Amino acid sequence: MRERRTAGGEGRGRTRWGLVAAVLALPGLLLAWMVVLVVKSALSDYPLGGAPEKVSCAEALSFGGARLPTGAYDTHCTVQAWQDTDYEAGFRMPRADVRGWLKATYLQGPAPGTDLCDEGADLCLNLNSDAHPPPDGVDANAVVVNVTYESAGTARVSFSAFTV
Repeated sequence: MRERRTAGGEGRGRTRWGLVAAVLALPGLLLAWMVVLVVKSALSDYPLGGAPEKVSCAEALSFGGARLPTGAYDTHCTVQAWQDTDYEAGFRMPRADVRGWLKATYLQGPAPGTDLCDEGADLCLNLNSDAHPPPDGVDANAVVVNVTYESAGTARVSFSAFTV
């Protein structure tokens, strides 16, 4: 009896090696993909995403209800977002203007002081409790400002506004 040939030229009962090869290669491809993910995760500071990105300081400060003070310079601002959002701003300003800027910015907040400051900070303001929350209408759940006096005329301000 002669074997019937189909239009594709394959005989009946023959194995389709291309399909078998694809099915057999799938576990190997999945394993290679998993290895790449593990290596990328091990080498990254932010394996789940959300690395800091540069933003305008106006955006960073407004998230916490503030504006860049007059005379500020040497500014650097970032946002980091994944599950929570964290805006960071750093700048220098005239030392004599720091307390006035903080009081004018956060009228309902506590007076700037030295309690609960970051190590090395000379002055701070914490708006991160029920007694002292950030101003109404801002997106941040907490605002933390640390000030370090660099010289008789210069202050370095570190501003953080974030959700929790």
